[in-house]
Amino acid sequence: MKAILLLAGRSRRFWPLREKNLFPICGKTLLGHQIDRLKRGGIRDITLVGGAHNLEPIRRLFPDVPMVEQKDLTLGMRGALLSALPQCGNGPVLIAGGNDVIDPSGYAAVLEKAARADGAILAKKVVQYFPGGYLSTDGDRITGIAEKPGAGNEPGNLVNIVAHVHNEPASLLEELRRTGPGGDDGYERALAVLFKGKSYVAAPYDGPWSPVKYPWHLLPLLEHLLGSVTGRTIHPSAEIHPSAIIDGPVVIGEGVRVFPHAIVRGPCVIGPRTVIANNALVRGSSIGADCVIGYVTEVKSSILADHVWTHTSYIGESVIGRNVSFGAGCITGNLRLDEAEIDSAVQGEDRKTGLTKFGTVIGDDCRLGIHSGINPGKKIGAGSFVASHALVTEDIPDRSFVRMKDGKLTVSANRATVPHPGERKQYAEKL
Repeated sequence: MKAILLLAGRSRRFWPLREKNLFPICGKTLLGHQIDRLKRGGIRDITLVGGAHNLEPIRRLFPDVPMVEQKDLTLGMRGALLSALPQCGNGPVLIAGGNDVIDPSGYAAVLEKAARADGAILAKKVVQYFPGGYLSTDGDRITGIAEKPGAGNEPGNLVNIVAHVHNEPASLLEELRRTGPGGDDGYERALAVLFKGKSYVAAPYDGPWSPVKYPWHLLPLLEHLLGSVTGRTIHPSAEIHPSAIIDGPVVIGEGVRVFPHAIVRGPCVIGPRTVIANNALVRGSSIGADCVIGYVTEVKSSILADHVWTHTSYIGESVIGRNVSFGAGCITGNLRLDEAEIDSAVQGEDRKTGLTKFGTVIGDDCRLGIHSGINPGKKIGAGSFVASHALVTEDIPDRSFVRMKDGKLTVSANRATVPHPGERKQYAEKL
C-alpha cells in the first residue's frame, strides 16, 4: 500500500509560528511523528506532497522520502492529488492528512475495512460540532460528505478524518480531472460522485485524534504525544545533580544538565544540551534542544522549540518558537479571571480555542524584557521585542517593538536584529 501524505498547506492559520509540519514537539517534528505513525500502522511506501514554500526544508530533513510538488495551491486536496496520483502507479493508495494526528491503529483499521470494498474513510463520532467534513451513511456504506455544514446542519455525528483508502486510484484521478473549478472542495465533490457508483465504507475510529490547524492545537497534541512516554529514558551523557528530582516518565536527551534542587515531573521530553537550572520546575512539557530553563522558572504543559532561554519566569500552556528569550520576572497568564473558555484571534477574527487554560504562542526570534506579562490567548509575532514592564493585551504583529507609554500599550516597527543562537554560546559555556 502506498501512502500520499498531504503537506502543501501554507500554515497561514498557524501564525505566529511558521511551517507547522516542521515544528518540533516531543523530540521530533510534527512531520516526523506522522511518518512514524504511518509506518507503525503498516505503511512503508510514503510519498510527501508539498509546495514551493516548504519542500526544500522538508527535503533537507527527510532526503530519502519521495516528494511531489503541488503546483496550484489554491486547489486544496484536489490540486495535491492531481500532482501526486499520476506518479503513484495503479495500486491502492492511502491519502493521509498532515494535519490529522491519529494512533497507528487508525491506519490499520482503515486498511482492514478497505479490503472488503472499493475504498474506506476513517470516521470518528463527535459529541459537539467540529468544522470539518461530515459523512452520511447507510449502515457502514458512505452515501455522502458535507464539508463544514455548520452547527445544527450536520448529516450525522461521523467526522471524516483524512485517512482515506482508494483501491482504484485511477477512478479517483479521472473524477478529479472532471471536477470543475469551484473553490478548495474539489476533492470532496469528486468523492460525492464516487460514493454514488462505488462502495466506500466508514471505518469507525475511537482512538486519540489531534487535528492541527491553529497553533493552540499543539497543546492537546502535546498531551496525546506525552501519553506514549511511559518509561524513563535518560541519555548516559546527561548530568543530573543528586539533589534534583526526576519524577515519573521522562525522556532526557544527550548532554542535558539538571542543576541542584531542580524538578522534572513527567511525562516530559527534554531535548539535547538543555539546562534545567537550580530550583526550576518542568512538568508535562516538551523542551527543545539547547534551551536554558533558568533559576526558579516553572514551565507547565508547554512546548518550547530550540534555543529558548528563561529567567525566573512562568510559562504555562504555551507554545514558544525558536530563539526566544524571557527576561527575569516575565509571566504568561494562562487562565481568565472568570475561568471561562479563552478566545484567540485568527486573521482578525476571534476564535474559540476550546481551552480554559491557554497562555501564549510566540514566534521565532523574540525577546521579552524583565517583568513583562502576556494576557491569556495573546500571541506575539516573530522578530518582536517586548520592553520591560509591558503587558501584552493584544496580538502583536511580526517584527514589532512593544512598550508601555503613558499607561498604554504601544506597538511600532522593530529596528533591532535578534542575535543568532550561536552568539549565545559564550553564555551557555558559563552555566
